[in-house]
Amino acid sequence: MEDPVAIAVGDPIPDVVLMMPTAGGPKRVRSTIALGRGTVVLFGVPGAFTPACSELHLPGYVLRAQELRERGVDVVACTSTNDAFVLGAWAESHGVGDTVLMLADGNAEFATAAGLTMDGTRFGLGTRSERYAAILDDGVVRWIGVEDRSTVDVSGVESVLARL
Repeated sequence: MEDPVAIAVGDPIPDVVLMMPTAGGPKRVRSTIALGRGTVVLFGVPGAFTPACSELHLPGYVLRAQELRERGVDVVACTSTNDAFVLGAWAESHGVGDTVLMLADGNAEFATAAGLTMDGTRFGLGTRSERYAAILDDGVVRWIGVEDRSTVDVSGVESVLARL
């Protein structure tokens, strides 16, 4: 079986069901509804509460969400290959509030459809999302940066700000 080709500039985002953590419990939302209108900065992480994700990736976007909005971003969103309960707890522990739309991709359906999965079985993590960031215009990829190692360089908020 061939590996899927990763989503690229000019491609529409996949249309799959994601789960949003809410005060009333997880809520189903189609990716094309949550991410398909306006200018969206989407960043994907392998897992909530993991070191690089918790120390660098999410905090950078939370701290600079207003700056992103000032540059024309309508929505800042994070997807992670965790369930909505874990993603909600992670958001709460970082004081995310409404600065970042948290989208759980617990079955890695979005990551798989986008060709952005990684094999984390060596670490006991199973199939996970690559670490990446993308700028979307009305659901179409304008720019995407995928990390080639466990750093937060091309997918960090500074890199995205430089491309807006």
